[in-house]
Amino acid sequence: MRDESVDDSLRSRRRAVEFAALVSRTIGLLCTGLYLTGSTGLSPAVLSADMRLACLAAIALMLVSNLLSVRNLTRPASRWYPRFSAAEVLLDSVAIVAWVVVSERDYPQTTWPLLGLTIAIAAIRHQLAGALLTFALTSVAFVVGVPDSPDVAFLLGTNAMIAVMTGAQSAAFARQLTALQETRRALQHQATHDGLTGLPNRAQLAGYADEHAGRPLAVLLLDLNGFKQVNDTHGHAAGDRLLQEVAARLTGALGPGDLAGRLGGDEFLVLLPEAGTAEVAHAVVRIRDAVRRPVDIGDGREVTVGVSAGVAIRPAGGDAGLDALTAEADAAMYRDKRGRAAAA
Repeated sequence: MRDESVDDSLRSRRRAVEFAALVSRTIGLLCTGLYLTGSTGLSPAVLSADMRLACLAAIALMLVSNLLSVRNLTRPASRWYPRFSAAEVLLDSVAIVAWVVVSERDYPQTTWPLLGLTIAIAAIRHQLAGALLTFALTSVAFVVGVPDSPDVAFLLGTNAMIAVMTGAQSAAFARQLTALQETRRALQHQATHDGLTGLPNRAQLAGYADEHAGRPLAVLLLDLNGFKQVNDTHGHAAGDRLLQEVAARLTGALGPGDLAGRLGGDEFLVLLPEAGTAEVAHAVVRIRDAVRRPVDIGDGREVTVGVSAGVAIRPAGGDAGLDALTAEADAAMYRDKRGRAAAA
């Protein structure tokens, strides 16, 4: 299941995190395997039973964590990403803590600095809260597992600083990324929507029409009757409020897959994919009924406007583009407007 709030920059960051995790764990797997076999000078000549068990457990946990990394690497926008990411932190922490506790207890080697790695991992993935939580859990595990270690105070102080520094930096970066995402979304919305009504603008309408190239498409061009009088009588603020209300009603009158946009002034364009003559006629009736209802423009004032509509329909396999269909609908709309003016 996809999380629509995840944009390209966040997906890229998540992929980078997972790729780095895969590489670092692979190094960890290799080092743990060499340590277990005793083929290097880094490990004692004879490993205790607990040390062997800790090494095997660490290898198993890292392998499972790598599987989660592969899953997250291929699906960085999944809604499950944060949960799998937290699971990776947990597995990595258990693997490192178990290895460090047994090593510190059974051998004179100093291995507790590796606990800082678990804190840094948590900070990268889950900012300050994750870093502090991991610091607390690893510290408790170390104190309980190695109660006589002379390095406890130094460990707690060092890892607390690591947690605060890495967690704060990661949180600051996350806030910056969020701000950039919001700015990008705002700019994208401005580029594709009308600033007054929030409806799609001409560019988004064109893109939507391109998505339905070669398929049936009906285009409605709408023009409000009486809008100029509202502007002249009540002012432009009232006119803007009228346009916003008409936009909301227009959207509510359409069915799934239909798209309404504003071209400018009091002109609106409606795209009805896969619509035939009957569906278009029903849509026009719904739109007229919705628009002609009185509109509250403030201070207890109400205005009523009508709508002239022009229709152009492209059949399946037709090659007429949006510009051609709009021009055809525009001519039909003016015929409708002239007919209504003559009738009045």
